[in-house]
Amino acid sequence: MTEAAFTTPADAVDQAASAAADQAFLNEIAAMCAKRSGTYSMLSRLFASEPDAALVEDLHAGRFPSSTGCPDADQGYRMIATYLSGRWAGTVADLAVDFSRTFVGNSADAFSAAYPMESVYTSEKRLRMQEARDEVLAIYRSHKLDKADAWAESEDHLSAELEFMQVLCDRAAACLTSGDEDGAIAYLTTQRNFLEDHLVCWVPMLCQDMKRFAKTDFYRGLAFLTDGFLQTDFEFLSDLLSEDSDDEASAADAAPGANAAADDSTAAR
Repeated sequence: MTEAAFTTPADAVDQAASAAADQAFLNEIAAMCAKRSGTYSMLSRLFASEPDAALVEDLHAGRFPSSTGCPDADQGYRMIATYLSGRWAGTVADLAVDFSRTFVGNSADAFSAAYPMESVYTSEKRLRMQEARDEVLAIYRSHKLDKADAWAESEDHLSAELEFMQVLCDRAAACLTSGDEDGAIAYLTTQRNFLEDHLVCWVPMLCQDMKRFAKTDFYRGLAFLTDGFLQTDFEFLSDLLSEDSDDEASAADAAPGANAAADDSTAAR
């Protein structure tokens, strides 16, 4: 195919319009990453420790989405909102007791609570600080993240894994806003892989245990919300990155000489 020697004003207009459309799409994905970051941040905080009075009021004053397209997430939001609508002077104390009941337990065995550590749910004897902890620590460090001195839990604690996803969402959004599409794809791919290899492998089991041990609809709702959100986010990222791969394949097929190269390869075989 012979390339044109000149461009016309119409070509320049078309190119500018295409570039503007591409950046608008990147900005849309950046906004979605920012929203996802907010959800990961909230979930990370709720699994880190029991909520204090200020957090209870912030959650009550906030506006949870009424319809996310995920039945489990919607149910979780409704349960938490309904519980908080009936808050009273003893709500913070009630939630502290239920947090301990749900995540700490009152026995030395590994089956008396929904222990929020990946190692517990992926090791044969439900032990802490196992292979999963080493794996996620290596991933964090590959992204120049290390455990804060004030963090007393293990690196495979759910709160830490959710915070890692929040950091990646923020980094992807920054890349998209600045037009660094390759950087954004790298961060989005890491997010999808971390969900596939870690979070969606064990968090559904944790959430089932949460529903069994929790006595308040706050923590039962958190179980529905967390499970539903993570599954939906994994599907979103898988679809998004699949579309990007399809676009790259189409561009490669349309490139000058692509078909000829394919023909030459076939002839060589």
